[in-house]
Amino acid sequence: MENQLLPAFAEPVHTAQQVFRQALSALSEPGQPQTVSDAPGLGGLASATYALCLSLLDSDTPLWLSPSLDTPVVRANLSFHCGCPIVDEPKSAAFAILDGKAALDISRFNPGNDRDPHLSCTVMIQLDSLEGGPATAWRGPGILNKQVVNLPVPTDFWAQRTQYDFPIGIDLFLTADCTLLGLPRSTKVLPMIQEVI
Repeated sequence: MENQLLPAFAEPVHTAQQVFRQALSALSEPGQPQTVSDAPGLGGLASATYALCLSLLDSDTPLWLSPSLDTPVVRANLSFHCGCPIVDEPKSAAFAILDGKAALDISRFNPGNDRDPHLSCTVMIQLDSLEGGPATAWRGPGILNKQVVNLPVPTDFWAQRTQYDFPIGIDLFLTADCTLLGLPRSTKVLPMIQEVI
């Protein structure tokens, strides 16, 4: 395991606090890109994804990994730097990292319940880009009027988010390279064609 360990943040406390604030900003201003600096990538994890892990995960946050991202290097470094247990069962995860190149099924994760919505899983979806997909209009808290976002995700992905009534649901971080977007469960997403009608 020793030869698989790679450096994390150069300034762990300062950078973790900075990324934590960016994660909060991303969720409180949905669709507004946040750029993470001074964060390395790790194996198949983009720098923004790894930065979120280093800032949000600890021994009390079980993590589920997409099979394509579940490598010995990723496991060793997350275990060493974050102390987070990695689980095999999606419903047991407090956090999950999905590979955007694979099927994006968020229905496997815990959406919380009416009594304990805060126990839902937070899902990070790692994409090649945060642009280039069909235009969608985001509306809700933290958005003035609407935010137009063009994420390259399958159209059926958006339908998965509508199966839950607030406050139940899944909060999302979408990452590509060193950039992240937040999509909280309170945000409504519609295709732009429906927005016009």
